[in-house]
Amino acid sequence: MQSSRPASTSTRPPVSPLPRTQYQVNTQTNVIDTAHGRILCVADIRGRLSALNDLARDANAKAIIHTGDFGFFESSSLDKINDRTLRHLTMYSPLIPSAQRTHLLSNDNPPSVIRATVNIELLSEFPLLLSGQIKLQVPVYTVWGACEDVLVIEKFRSGAYSIENLHVLDEATTRCLDVGGVKLRLLGLGGAFVPHKLFDNGDGNATIAGGQGTMWTTALQIGELVDTAQRVFDQSETRLFVSHASPGREGIIAQLALVLKADLTISAGLHFRYATSYNEFSVQGDFEGFRHKLSLGKEAFDKVWETVKTQVDAVIDDNQRILLEKALSVVERLPPSQPTTGPAAAGEEPAWKNCWNWNLCDAAYGSLVLDVKEGRVSAELKSQGFNYAYRRTATVAPTPNATSSPLPPAQNNLSTNPPTKASTPAPERPLPPHLANKSTPSTPPPNAGDSENPDTSSRINGASTPSEKDKGKRKDKKDKKDRGSIDNGTSTPDLANSTSSTAPADTPTNEMPDTSKTEEDGVKSPTDGSGGNRTPKTGKPARNPWTIFMRWAGTVQATEAEIRDFYNEAKEGITRVNIPPPFAGRARLAYVEFGDEDAMKAGFEKHSEKLKDIIPEVKQAIDRDNRDSFRGRGRGRGGSGFATRGLAATGLIRGGHSGPGPRGD
Repeated sequence: MQSSRPASTSTRPPVSPLPRTQYQVNTQTNVIDTAHGRILCVADIRGRLSALNDLARDANAKAIIHTGDFGFFESSSLDKINDRTLRHLTMYSPLIPSAQRTHLLSNDNPPSVIRATVNIELLSEFPLLLSGQIKLQVPVYTVWGACEDVLVIEKFRSGAYSIENLHVLDEATTRCLDVGGVKLRLLGLGGAFVPHKLFDNGDGNATIAGGQGTMWTTALQIGELVDTAQRVFDQSETRLFVSHASPGREGIIAQLALVLKADLTISAGLHFRYATSYNEFSVQGDFEGFRHKLSLGKEAFDKVWETVKTQVDAVIDDNQRILLEKALSVVERLPPSQPTTGPAAAGEEPAWKNCWNWNLCDAAYGSLVLDVKEGRVSAELKSQGFNYAYRRTATVAPTPNATSSPLPPAQNNLSTNPPTKASTPAPERPLPPHLANKSTPSTPPPNAGDSENPDTSSRINGASTPSEKDKGKRKDKKDKKDRGSIDNGTSTPDLANSTSSTAPADTPTNEMPDTSKTEEDGVKSPTDGSGGNRTPKTGKPARNPWTIFMRWAGTVQATEAEIRDFYNEAKEGITRVNIPPPFAGRARLAYVEFGDEDAMKAGFEKHSEKLKDIIPEVKQAIDRDNRDSFRGRGRGRGGSGFATRGLAATGLIRGGHSGPGPRGD
């Protein structure tokens, strides 16, 4: 990454020169129902605000808590939204009919088509709510999400906008709900959590940060939320922390929950089809695992802070410095390591077991209901989930190692392999060419030996013994040496009726010799491309051939925008960036797809040397099947065949295998 700019992505000062007056806490107590009340918790309503009344009625809820992406847009917002964000909003807006969405998102349509077609009616019903055409039937308490208009939020902060029953929670605005014998204190923090933007206000004119249709959290907001929580602290209250970012994923947000002394947290931002309910004790192996998550968040913050510290110190005033110190105290809030034995072992962090977290799926897929009665907060979690019906109707290959053919006699089966569970019978298929004129699978082949022979019974059952596999491999090599090449007219055996063994590394897996005859006829049973031990090939489409593979240290987090910027002017040729979910202790990966070969070559030539102060591995991504082919056709068993070396010579692959690699089986 180029080092000429600080971590901030804005040309504005790191901290707004127009801070809002400090130490003014906007707090109210709303009596919902002192005996019994139900609170509906939803996420990502995405502008379909009229649905809130329907959801509240279905859940018999007396209030709603919403965790962001509410749809704070008006007509003037469209001109400020950049093309990429507008496409994202078009893709997920529930107000756009599916047929029209498919047409707008077609690859043939440039961004100008979307901009010319999409109006505010297709993005949000907020103007109808503002004008009074839509009225909220129950109180709604919400934070803003990652895709909102910062100027609309500022109008709520300044008092220019006010809507009955709508309460926007932020770092200076809190509410206390008196419901079911519980005083429920709501503390909210909106926006996406983007570490390198923690000191960037974007287009915001006050302390709220955002720009071009997106919003994010800043360090001063975190500090002011801590200040607000400290000022309204009441031991008799139950604290519920509402955030758009998930404390399960972001260590800083989890640390903030500790500092706020939150009893419950509700978040969103992950967009799963199932909502999750957990405490840290249930998902971490031990207390050190919890501390490790927090320490990773601290390390990410410290890298940004060291970059901008001088600039921030030069522009903040005394009030902002107090809030900044409170934000830094959140980062430093690492629970001490707990001894496993002795009297000190009982003094562990209470939140480790007592703070309960919910991460919600989008409103279209589920919700959470908090049923509060006689001081007890019960939870009802509903998710649409996944649909697995396709597994009963789709025509797919049978499960490996399972067969629908009759089992051999019990004594023969015991003499070979332990019995396995048979799969659900699949529709009958015609015999493949190499078995067309042979006996049926349950009939022993001629001269194959007596049925008491374990080798014979295993061949009847569609499997091979280890000794048979070894003979098959040796026979394969001998036949190929004699013939010099493999017959090209052989078809792949049927998955349901053939067997499997591991192919030699120098044998292309998509070409097979005719091995359907018995050993007495000079060849052996099929040994590859089967439904036995080898996973059958699927109909998965091929990967984009113009894809660059990136890998870097797992301790460094990079967003899609940062990866695009890594390629400088070549980023215009990028069509898609895929960042797989990270795994603890492993390197981070990314697949950057380009529109054509020239665009990919430009990416290799023009990308920066460093990504966030580290040098990532950058090379062309090769499909798994192609990697197998490269390994098989090179000399020896390693992954340095002539095809791989040829790509490396042209500059399309960096850092290829230089020594023996895994075999291509």
